[in-house]
Amino acid sequence: MRTTSTPPEKAGARAWDGSFKNYRTPRSLRVAPDSPTRLLRAAQPGRCSACGNRIEWYCRPGERTVPLHPRELPAKAVPVGQRWHVSSGLAHPSGDGSPWCRVRHHAICPVTTDATTSGLLGTLRRALAVNSRRLTDTGTFTPPPDPTHPDTPSPAAPVRPVVHLLYTRYLAPGPLEQITCVALTRARHRCPHPVLDPDALPGTWTLIPLTSHHHDGSQLPPTTEESMAVYDLTHLPYAEQFRWRAQRCTTHADTPAAADIALTAWEPFNPQTHRQHIQHQLPDTPSSHRPRQATP
Repeated sequence: MRTTSTPPEKAGARAWDGSFKNYRTPRSLRVAPDSPTRLLRAAQPGRCSACGNRIEWYCRPGERTVPLHPRELPAKAVPVGQRWHVSSGLAHPSGDGSPWCRVRHHAICPVTTDATTSGLLGTLRRALAVNSRRLTDTGTFTPPPDPTHPDTPSPAAPVRPVVHLLYTRYLAPGPLEQITCVALTRARHRCPHPVLDPDALPGTWTLIPLTSHHHDGSQLPPTTEESMAVYDLTHLPYAEQFRWRAQRCTTHADTPAAADIALTAWEPFNPQTHRQHIQHQLPDTPSSHRPRQATP
């Protein structure tokens, strides 16, 4: 094993007061080729966008990420169907036989209507509700506007727009201008540059039919509206669409060796569960992103 400190007898190993310096050789972090994720570490910290409480994002084998409560709970006090455990940096929806387990944040989120309200999970949910109120009162967290409230004015652009790329519709994590790169910089920080580069090829706002299909090819029931506003990127080259899907800026798109420090926040769009994010009119956009009417 290579030591990370310099022997005291080396020249210049003493500080101004005569004490020995503790030198440490800087080490570069690398992603293992067989790693199930490109993240340098698991348990990506974050906050729930609905209540503002802390969560930890974990990858699931072959599936999307899942937000877990950052603390372990006694397994006896958690229902069997609510137990999670983490193994090798991956989250599994079951217990591992230990007296402790993890729980998904959705089960105790104070904003979720179908969350557990009894037992230990109910007590924890009430504690998170008090913490959400404290964060709101101090200005640390701002609750998102309720799209179903009649007094809430509709913004010029969707708060979470639907983006069409690589023949798939995704729900964006926020406004297009606020989607930042997930790559790790040389300073060990997340890249602050946005994915939407004004010098890159732009997408276009368009109205497309609001239809979806099951995996077996059967069509979902029709909705009350016939079209929705979508930020379309399908006319761009494949490399540009892949850059958006990887959530990288134009600089880190040319450096694939750079690791990711955060998870991509794209969510596959579902017209049934994401109905509140559907907008049936084209938003006001700059001239560089002129909308167009799609042909059915």
